[in-house]
Amino acid sequence: KSTISKRKTPFSGVSFSCKKEKSMVYCPKLHHQTENEEEKMSIELVKAYFKGTKYEERITIQPTLSDTVEHAAQVIGCEPREIAKTMSFLVDDEPILIVCAGDGKISNPKYRAFFHKKAAMIKWEQVEDYIGHAPGGVCPFGIKEGVKVYLDNSLLRFTTVYAAAGEANATIALSPEELFEASGALAWIDVCKLPGEE
Repeated sequence: KSTISKRKTPFSGVSFSCKKEKSMVYCPKLHHQTENEEEKMSIELVKAYFKGTKYEERITIQPTLSDTVEHAAQVIGCEPREIAKTMSFLVDDEPILIVCAGDGKISNPKYRAFFHKKAAMIKWEQVEDYIGHAPGGVCPFGIKEGVKVYLDNSLLRFTTVYAAAGEANATIALSPEELFEASGALAWIDVCKLPGEE
């Protein structure tokens, strides 16, 4: 049975209604791009997204670009599995983001069980048009209106995870709970497999 709870966000200063069903919590997106923001650099969109929130000062510009999970972990000084990587998919022709641990891979059976569709990643050259950030800097912050965000349970193993912040050299450190709040994610889901899992 569904229950309704109130969730106060640090962004708007108002309470949103959230629908809690089983182990998933559904909340509305907190911030999206506006038409005037679409021409900004991705890092500027993310900075604007966090402006005035407790996360504003968490964004770190790294000295080098990070084009893989392993490289990002090396630059940051963390384990690759602690990288919160964001993957983009189309579900019924609508874009979604799934954020998972760096060592996680999409499990096709789990994905199909949740979305009732075969996993279809957005083509590399179309990612920015759909999401608002180019590959390498894709993150769940400052994204285009209508893009749904989900967080995979693989992130819950860690105290801190490191997500991209709009550019390949920009990161933000958050706890999994903070990531859920900051991204306006719709739900925690289980669609990934970890090393050693079938």
